[in-house]
Amino acid sequence: MKVGIVGFRGAGKTTIFNALTGLRAQVGGYGDVTRPNLGVIKVPDERIVALADIHRPKKVTYAEISFVDVPGRSEERAALDPATLVQMRDVDALAQVVAAFEDATGERPRPLAQLENFAAELILADLGIVEKRLERLKKEKGKEREQRLLERCHAHLGGERPLRTCAFTPADVSALAGFNLLSRMPLLVLLNVDESAIGTAPPAEVAAWTAARGLELVQVPGRTEMELAELDEADRAAFLADLGIVEPAKNQFIRAAYGLLDLISFLTAGEDECRAWPIRRGTTAVKAAGKIHSDIERGFIRAEVIAFTEFMLHRSEARCREAGKLRLEGKDYVVADGDIIHFRFNV
Repeated sequence: MKVGIVGFRGAGKTTIFNALTGLRAQVGGYGDVTRPNLGVIKVPDERIVALADIHRPKKVTYAEISFVDVPGRSEERAALDPATLVQMRDVDALAQVVAAFEDATGERPRPLAQLENFAAELILADLGIVEKRLERLKKEKGKEREQRLLERCHAHLGGERPLRTCAFTPADVSALAGFNLLSRMPLLVLLNVDESAIGTAPPAEVAAWTAARGLELVQVPGRTEMELAELDEADRAAFLADLGIVEPAKNQFIRAAYGLLDLISFLTAGEDECRAWPIRRGTTAVKAAGKIHSDIERGFIRAEVIAFTEFMLHRSEARCREAGKLRLEGKDYVVADGDIIHFRFNV
């Protein structure tokens, strides 16, 4: 899963990036630099810890989230440049950082304006893509279905509405996949606040704007969280307690990101490795097998499945089998969160 950290310059994107990843990328503005910062975090999963405690494997592998800290432009310059658009289109979801703190000059924040302006930028970028393709379709035959779909997208965007609010069939989604339309991407709003705002509610107008659009809003004291990320575990716990922060922003973000992309994890466990594999909710067993290796998907025979809770009750595959808790499932079985799966295959 790759998440693009986006927004206007000065919103604190790199500060949030550092808070989430524990890295120390330079903060304070990109200038004319266009190279993004890249980072990866492991997704905490107590189930993997529990399985590793039983199996004592040679290797433990957690699910991961990759971050791309995309350089932004100032609100005054507005339009997203081509290089920024390319970087934004190469992610699975967008996390917009919105400044809700006074800057060095003492200027009051305008979070609602940032939200509205950035949303307009995404719509304009998508309109450009759709209009260009529609112009080409006028010269092509046999593409009437695609033309009707894009005309519907054009009308929706023309009404200043993002495409994530437009209903599409699975066939529509497949047809649109290659365009990487930004306003279709799942969007999470990260409100970057001062330390003084810890424990307070977000501004009412921001909460109302995001709620009206079905967007999740996470309030983050970015600079404080960045400093926390640089501490060792013992000092971090004490600092969190002193500030009254129940949990670090990273944990809140991971939950929000999983919900945003509708992700779950299935598990594999044994003496060699205990591992979490992130997949979309609704994924079938044969497609889940392909997450491990294409040969397993191609030669799929069956999936041997144990629910995590049942495994922890019996604490071994053999005892789960004896208790009738190991199930044999076929290609069309829809994988559930926490399923421990062993795939049988032949190629």
